Amino acid sequence: MLNVMLTGVGGQGTVLAAKVLAQAAQEKGWHVRTAETIGMAQRGGSVVSHVRMGNDGEEVFSPLIAHGTADLIIAFEPAEGARVLPYLAPSGVLVSATTAVQPVTAALSNDPYRGANVIQKLVTAFENAPDQLVIVPDEALLKQVGNRKALNTVLLASAIRTERLPLSLNDLRDALRVCVKPAFVELNLNAVEAALTI
Repeated sequence: MLNVMLTGVGGQGTVLAAKVLAQAAQEKGWHVRTAETIGMAQRGGSVVSHVRMGNDGEEVFSPLIAHGTADLIIAFEPAEGARVLPYLAPSGVLVSATTAVQPVTAALSNDPYRGANVIQKLVTAFENAPDQLVIVPDEALLKQVGNRKALNTVLLASAIRTERLPLSLNDLRDALRVCVKPAFVELNLNAVEAALTI
């Protein structure tokens, strides 16, 4: 059984990324269940997607991941990654983007939210297990791609490269062709290639 949690804010493509991941798993014949918890997502609220895959042939009965059992967390935003850290299994891996999305409350505050501060706290939290933290320089990669909407694909490709999922980049490419609108397939395939440069 593999448990993958994807977390971000509304509009980042977290739900689509979960759909792509589930499609890739289903193509391998695995039983998959997914669920989303969405908080005012259209206004930049928190979005968490759960993807549970029976990669050893087992049936998945519940779609929700319990605390301390996520094999992989993919964070589209650093603070959202920090928020769900209690779900990570002791040997799990956190893959996090670096770009912060300012919440409305931070924009109105005298003490602005800085993503770099959260990233530094994550690095400190994983100092005894640095191989369990993958920081993805999403801004530079998406500049190569030419579109921030490919963030979800860059992060999925980066997560697959950790080898924590028994999925290949070709599995990802095939799932993208099924799940993404035809007009955006090439963009997303280019995002996979960009992720290979880190």
